Amino acid sequence: MKLDGSCHCGKVRFSVESYGPVPYMRCYCSICRKTAGSGGYGINLSAQFDSLRIHGGEHAKSYQVEKRHTEHGAGAPEGELSSALRAYCVECGTALWVYSPEWPELVHPFAGVIDTVLPTPPETVHIMLDHKAPWVEVPTGEGHAHFPGYPDESIEAWHRRHGLWEGAA
Repeated sequence: MKLDGSCHCGKVRFSVESYGPVPYMRCYCSICRKTAGSGGYGINLSAQFDSLRIHGGEHAKSYQVEKRHTEHGAGAPEGELSSALRAYCVECGTALWVYSPEWPELVHPFAGVIDTVLPTPPETVHIMLDHKAPWVEVPTGEGHAHFPGYPDESIEAWHRRHGLWEGAA
């Protein structure tokens, strides 16, 4: 599925192809909620990095999180950076996507910046709940799965299990 996205001020626009475009996973880690959060969480989609086309890229910069300031890098030496690059618009501050050279074929746009109508998920997966802000109320009940950290199931596996994978075998 082709996804079109943009920042709030419209100076950065992009398109990307996604095999797994359903915004089902809410991440409550401090990085997601502080750099791109709303409602106390961020939602990343999965897309093919080589399909990413950016207009207005001169307005996009990247931020690398220092590991020791996050639950992902507790005990990391001072100054050690995460491999993930978090793109944002320098004009309006909108968080756009996350890219990590550890998975060079993938890019993870934030669902909140996608202008294309996204499918409604049949289930919502709440992850990194051990690190959520205390004021956040997490929905419970049917259709909600909860994990203190990362689940074992990948974004691709979740989409395949629900018959929602839209691409290559």
